[in-house]
Amino acid sequence: MRRESRGITLQQLHYFIEVAAEGSITGAAELLYVAQPTMSASMKDLENRVGRTLLVRSARGVTLTGEGAEFLGYARQVVEQMSLLEQRYLGQPPSRRLLGVSAQHYSFVVEAFIRMVRSGEAEQYEFSLRETRTWDIIEDVRTLRSEVGVLYRNDFNRKVIDKLLRDSGLVFHPLFAALPHIFISRQNPLASRERVTLDDLADLPRLTFDQGANNSFYFAEEILSTRSSKREIRVSDRATIFNLMIGLDGYTISTGIISDDLDPEIVAIPLDVDESIEIGWISHSGIPLTAQAQRYLAEVRAVVADYGIELLDSP
Repeated sequence: MRRESRGITLQQLHYFIEVAAEGSITGAAELLYVAQPTMSASMKDLENRVGRTLLVRSARGVTLTGEGAEFLGYARQVVEQMSLLEQRYLGQPPSRRLLGVSAQHYSFVVEAFIRMVRSGEAEQYEFSLRETRTWDIIEDVRTLRSEVGVLYRNDFNRKVIDKLLRDSGLVFHPLFAALPHIFISRQNPLASRERVTLDDLADLPRLTFDQGANNSFYFAEEILSTRSSKREIRVSDRATIFNLMIGLDGYTISTGIISDDLDPEIVAIPLDVDESIEIGWISHSGIPLTAQAQRYLAEVRAVVADYGIELLDSP
């Protein structure tokens, strides 16, 4: 593609960010009250100016190329910095804050999200928090539907997860290591135990998060996914899994971090196995995080530290 000598405009960056978010030039045009032909021409002109193909166009909308995903990261930085300049020197009101997070089903992720929103100074914001499947977390971050993803890896799934991340242009940042615990109802007969064994769980329903079409053992959200169970129930969300813990005395295996405020009826009991769970966050390699994403990760670290868990990374 031929590079034009003219510079990039802030308006084009704003347009490009919205096109990427909507996955559609038409959708972005409607959202910004711009004529579709104007938006389309602006995106073509932007690609000419940078000398790279940023968008793949199809009948279903648009997706980012690899260079488009990298460009989006820098575009967000520029727009955010310009907004800060306008606020400081032109008296403009705080800009609308944007952030997308995709994660496996962890209460500390939600708790940190709540803290971020409560402590924010922005009068307007548009945040998204998706508790979803492992494969979808990686896809969300790869396509920049979310800026940050949170998931786990261990000795069993590490090679598969790392290869998928590498092929997707993503990087895993270790956050903390946790010993496995079971989550059960406070009324469960095992709730008074200091620790439990796998034999103690043999007759209880095992509750796991459904991974959909990518239901590989390597994408399971729970360790020991290859171990057989007489009673198995797959669910799609945390509310359901907690209801089944209470109603059926079921259990799931996770990190041991449970919020008494968010999940008062559930307790975590150490599981006596020789395993470890490494929790981390993922992002695009080479694309700097926005200030809002950094604020969120700071809250994640604070929440984890509040539970007395040693962090593996630093800001």
